[in-house]
Amino acid sequence: MFAWRFMKVSFKRPFEFKELLRQCYLIGNQSLPLVAITGFIMGVVFTLQTRPTLIEFGAESWMPSMVGVAIVREIGPVITAIICAGRVGSGIGAELGSMKVTEQIDAMEVSGTNPFKFLIVTRVLAATLMLPLLVMMADFISLIGSFLVENVKGDVSFQLYFRQVFAYLHFSDFIPSIIKSFFFGFVIGIIGCYKGYYSKKGTEGVGKAANTSVVLASMLIFVVDFLAVLVTDIFYDL
Repeated sequence: MFAWRFMKVSFKRPFEFKELLRQCYLIGNQSLPLVAITGFIMGVVFTLQTRPTLIEFGAESWMPSMVGVAIVREIGPVITAIICAGRVGSGIGAELGSMKVTEQIDAMEVSGTNPFKFLIVTRVLAATLMLPLLVMMADFISLIGSFLVENVKGDVSFQLYFRQVFAYLHFSDFIPSIIKSFFFGFVIGIIGCYKGYYSKKGTEGVGKAANTSVVLASMLIFVVDFLAVLVTDIFYDL
């Protein structure tokens, strides 16, 4: 019901573009350092862990293409979404929860401002729009980290590494991962807003809203990912 209310209100005037841009900055730009560091470590660790096994089977040359497909299809979107669920989801839940218990939301209603439009719609849209961009950035930085390992361990050049990566990456790998990233962002935003908007029991409720936002968003990210993989697999079979 909360998500359906969001759908109806989103297309009604007035549009809070200024607040939307501010939330895009807070959610996207300020999450970038954490996402970049996580993506780099992810690429390095994944390559270091996988390389010995491929060497054992004589398939070391498949490392760039395997890492590229794995990161773009699955690892990059899911790990980035989990990181954002922890940072963005908890932040939204705690912020709206504190506004709820201090009656700031009630004050907005009295002053004639639509709090649902100003607070909920802008944050959910910002999370939905920013997460795919963060995923693309995380994918790229992960591949850079993987390349550095291959360059040091196997003396693989930049041109050769990325030529092999993109030789086996297709739009059928890239597009589904970006589409499901929009749903990941929507899940993070809508759950954080719902838990914060209906927070109760004073400061205890604020902490509970932040905690349950992260837990529930993380769980639903895996559910959405599972459904996305099922749908994608059906299209591959067709």
